[in-house]
Amino acid sequence: MYGRTESASSRFGLLAHGWTPMRLGGIVEQMHTLARYPMPTTIRPEAPSDEDPIEQLTRRAFLSHPYSQQTEQFIIRALRADHALSVSLVAEEDGRVIGHIALSPVGISDGAAGWYGLGPISVEPKCQRRGVGRALMERGLAELRSLGAKGCVLVGDPSFYSRFGFASNPALVLEGVPQEYVLSLALGASSARGNVQFHPAFQATG
Repeated sequence: MYGRTESASSRFGLLAHGWTPMRLGGIVEQMHTLARYPMPTTIRPEAPSDEDPIEQLTRRAFLSHPYSQQTEQFIIRALRADHALSVSLVAEEDGRVIGHIALSPVGISDGAAGWYGLGPISVEPKCQRRGVGRALMERGLAELRSLGAKGCVLVGDPSFYSRFGFASNPALVLEGVPQEYVLSLALGASSARGNVQFHPAFQATG
């Protein structure tokens, strides 16, 4: 939620939000290794019984990630506890949760409402590169549109996320992150301008 974004993630942390360097890259850039080839998978909203499977899946997905602080599962838990998981979808295969995507509100300094941050997103390591990540991305964005969202922001590799319509917009800034990796997607006619602030749950450590 590392390819070409590893160095950027390692050098620039969102210090203004209390994050250590590489943290947001660890959350978001997991998406860079996600699935590329389609296979039948059920994408559905999370249920209460999915909470532990999501946590364990997220832990496994980031366990060996060199740019993760192993807190992604705590971030999801904190978002849920604060009722800030606006969209939480699981990918299910043969009754097993093999993928998850979280979207939560972000603040924009110009006061624009209806913008969301994408991440963490994870896919079971054995199930990556099979289309699961793409399916989660596409359904997640569709859910945002159904909510009337105005846009979505993430940090990642533009060569990967451009396939979903994301691009760098100099009007939207994340302090401490190179502008080329701050990607956004407008979902309506309105625009936003200013500094982006992710939910405080992204500071969760346990």
